[in-house]
Amino acid sequence: MKNKEPHQLKTISDYHSFRGLPKPEHPLISVVNLEAVRQLQDNEPRGLTQHFYSIALKRNFTGKLKYGQQEYDFNEGVMFFISPGQVYSIESKKALEHSGWLLFFHPDFLWNTPLAKTIKQYEYFSYAANEALHLSEKEEAIIAGIIQQIEQEYHSNIDKFSQSVIIAQLELLLTYAERFYHRQFITRKISSHKILTRLEAFLTAYFNSVDLIKKGLPTVQYIAQSLNVSPNYLSSLLKVLTGQNTQQHIHSKLIDIAKEKLSTTALSVSEIAYELGFEHPQSFSKLFKTKTNLSPLEFRQTFN
Repeated sequence: MKNKEPHQLKTISDYHSFRGLPKPEHPLISVVNLEAVRQLQDNEPRGLTQHFYSIALKRNFTGKLKYGQQEYDFNEGVMFFISPGQVYSIESKKALEHSGWLLFFHPDFLWNTPLAKTIKQYEYFSYAANEALHLSEKEEAIIAGIIQQIEQEYHSNIDKFSQSVIIAQLELLLTYAERFYHRQFITRKISSHKILTRLEAFLTAYFNSVDLIKKGLPTVQYIAQSLNVSPNYLSSLLKVLTGQNTQQHIHSKLIDIAKEKLSTTALSVSEIAYELGFEHPQSFSKLFKTKTNLSPLEFRQTFN
């Protein structure tokens, strides 16, 4: 019987031991060749939780992963980013034949460096596996080159400059990854725009249903779950396509409906606020004024 609880990998050494690798040369950072990783047996846990960061660059992935609502075969490189505490699983119907690199680094390695704080800004660490970063051949070569430079640095004699050099290379890798994700949002227009279309359809249906009155405004988490993407990925995608994050998109939709009701009906501001899921009319009025620079009554008066 397969374990239901995720298997805990607290240190990079734990991962090396779990996957049949030699003890890491550095306890807080490690680069692993995927071809050297031992395949898991059927009786071993598939759900894993790591207490360190992981960046995977995989080639020739023999399985399929979902990207949004679509499936893609990975003939070129694909990257995954996993932050400490995330649960992920390894599933494949046959032995994996992929190649590439795994880069692990523990939060303690970032201690007392600016990256310890700024790493939180890279939202792709909380994207789901089905939102992986697909690389062109040129992009893959750039990432692989940086990973290999990191490996060479910690294999060299450690001195007072080693951490600073590796941190600088990590920052460069993360910046490139962010650039490539933005490129992916743009180049995968059909997939991206399908998500946007489904979002618009979801919001229209929600705002026209009793859920709005009963439950109030939908949360970003609820919408993302309904669209089968992670909240951060949805917001990142929307920012590139529309200039607004998911919360701003919800508010824009809400204000458009409020404007329509204020200009075409005789409903009071309180009645409109209630229909739009607000328990307190003051909250609705405050949001409306923030978005339009007019109170609901001032907006209505422009039509009289």
